[in-house]
Amino acid sequence: MATKKKTQPGNTTGNTKVNELEVNKEEGTGQFLTTNQGLRINDDQNSLKAGNRGPSLLEDFILREKITHFDHERIPERIVHARGSAAHGFFQVYESMSKYTSARFLNDPSLKTPVFVRFSTVAGSRGSTDLARDVRGFSVKFYTEEGNYDLVGNNIPVFFIQDAVKFPDLIHAVKPEPDNEMPQAASAHNTFWDFVSVMPESMHMIMWAMSDRALPRSYRMMEGFGVHTFRFINARGESSFVKFHWKPLLGVHSVAWDEAQKISGKDPDFHRRDLWEAIENGAFPEWEFGVQIIPEKDEHKYDFDLLDPTKLIPEELVPVQRIGKLTLDRNPDNFFAETEQVAFHPGHLVPGIDFSNDPLLQGRLFSYTDTQLSRLGSPNFHEIPINRPIVPIHNNQRDGHMRQQINRGKVSYGPNTMANGCPFQAKVAEGGFVSYEEKIEAKKVRERSKSFFDHFSQATLFFNSQSDIEKTHLINALRFELGKVEIEEIRDRVVSLLGQVDMSLATQVADGLGMTVKKPQQPINRSFPADGNPNDFQPVKKVQTLQKSAALSMNNTIKNTIKSRCIAVLIADGVDEEELNKYKNALEKQGARIKMIAPRLGMIKGSGKGNIKADMSLLTGSSVVFDAVLVPGGKNVNTLVSQPEAIHFINEAYSHCKPIAVSKEGIALLKASYVLHHLGIDEADQMGVLIDKPVKQFIDAIAQHRFWKREVNKVPA
Repeated sequence: MATKKKTQPGNTTGNTKVNELEVNKEEGTGQFLTTNQGLRINDDQNSLKAGNRGPSLLEDFILREKITHFDHERIPERIVHARGSAAHGFFQVYESMSKYTSARFLNDPSLKTPVFVRFSTVAGSRGSTDLARDVRGFSVKFYTEEGNYDLVGNNIPVFFIQDAVKFPDLIHAVKPEPDNEMPQAASAHNTFWDFVSVMPESMHMIMWAMSDRALPRSYRMMEGFGVHTFRFINARGESSFVKFHWKPLLGVHSVAWDEAQKISGKDPDFHRRDLWEAIENGAFPEWEFGVQIIPEKDEHKYDFDLLDPTKLIPEELVPVQRIGKLTLDRNPDNFFAETEQVAFHPGHLVPGIDFSNDPLLQGRLFSYTDTQLSRLGSPNFHEIPINRPIVPIHNNQRDGHMRQQINRGKVSYGPNTMANGCPFQAKVAEGGFVSYEEKIEAKKVRERSKSFFDHFSQATLFFNSQSDIEKTHLINALRFELGKVEIEEIRDRVVSLLGQVDMSLATQVADGLGMTVKKPQQPINRSFPADGNPNDFQPVKKVQTLQKSAALSMNNTIKNTIKSRCIAVLIADGVDEEELNKYKNALEKQGARIKMIAPRLGMIKGSGKGNIKADMSLLTGSSVVFDAVLVPGGKNVNTLVSQPEAIHFINEAYSHCKPIAVSKEGIALLKASYVLHHLGIDEADQMGVLIDKPVKQFIDAIAQHRFWKREVNKVPA
């Protein structure tokens, strides 16, 4: 058989479209990495900096080309954080922070600064589920009297990578694989874990992402972090380093992994709906704003680098000062106009706040403006109402697509005399922004500071700080994720990295994968330049001075409120109205929300001949979207026992460790379920199953959120 001749560029024979597609196919195996202009790249692992701990340089054409291409890859939704939800509110500082910062909104306790806050998942598209295992964005736009300030953060205080030049690679790896566009909004696949397996710097973030932190109960019950180290600058020009925190007043709570998967099917808008309904019902979400302040002289005090975004500052070393409160009290009027068109940028600053030389932050300062140009289609995106500052804008910028401001006069340049020099530059005393005068004497290099090479000690700290049940959840998450990885060599490398974090962790993960943990070896770090000596770029191991941190475990969170918790009440004809109303009134007085679940919709007859409206049927209601279950007494219990859906409701709620309260008659439903087959009546109270107990005891149980120790007695859902 004759070999078919390959069509060369310019050859017009055969199917032209097919030939064009053949010519445009690319396979990088065995080839050198190049820029889009064909220039071979020597170092794709580090951005160009002024010294290995210095700021990134604008002349880094490789970083700019790479991130520019990345920022324009998706139209029109956000490349990351595409799925989000948002709300309006206000921020108020408790007392003046003038000792540290000249930022006016942090100095006047009487001032209520308007805010717009957007929460989001990272990896999925706009149509993905709220309950994916993922990092959550937590971005706050402050409309201050000195201009807009954006604190663009996450619900996890660290990140996967140390340098912005690797961000496109990280997101390409975690997004659906390009040949088949699967899986959606999930990291459990080959390309993500392949990337992680050769990027040891990711291991701290992996611990967080595989923990229950990646499955928040609601946006209202998760922490927020600025991730990077920033600077506070006071009126005297003195600098302090600062880390930003948001502490939810409802505590930090999660859902179970099995529950998250089921909610994704039952109600993929679960977090969005929860935020919206809480605000509509007057249960305004609240967070306290916290700061960790580090004097300039202490920059090198710790056994980690303040500029390393894969590291946090343990609260035992630098306590979090709670300096103000954020309240969300109004839902958007239009999702697209506000939530979808809002444009955040870590470079939107006010006087008194400035950057550090964190190389991930430095790259973000370029990327955010660039990506808004693609997504919102105009350099005038700041004129969209949701993005407008509350102070007037005066500059010499003109025209552009979709310009709204009408500028008067002839002058659009400076300096000038025709407009008497207007608009004037502002002196510092007049609120003019000046960058902090940091002294830099360094060579221009593509290099990473050696102080960034400890990739495991804080991952170990995080794992050691978890409660036993949190460790079990983390191990199971890793088993699930790596169980979806089809390439054995990738699993081997990841388990080897886990061994650097904790050998018991690695052993248990490996056991669930049918693997054997090999003797720990020096981990492979493939992030080094082509001409670099690999031995110069390998991770180092540090002895930890801190073994555990209470702040890293959700087990130590606030458990003293049931405000805005949603309680499912299973009812049927004949329900004891007196008992139902006693529970309902007491729960609602504490701020909980009650939903009546019945075999059918419509009006349910009470024992006192009254009628009770069913909010959901057993067909449309599911235990996974509730925080607790109540079964009041009466003849209704006999009906519920005959309903397989009611029995499943109880089994599933028990399986997900939620508080359950039943009347004396309601014990029949527990007996019909699996609960009392796996739980003795004597131990029921300690496991959050309350049988004919006072309503106060049920309220206290709901405040505990979950009875995770119940998992040792887990029943089929």
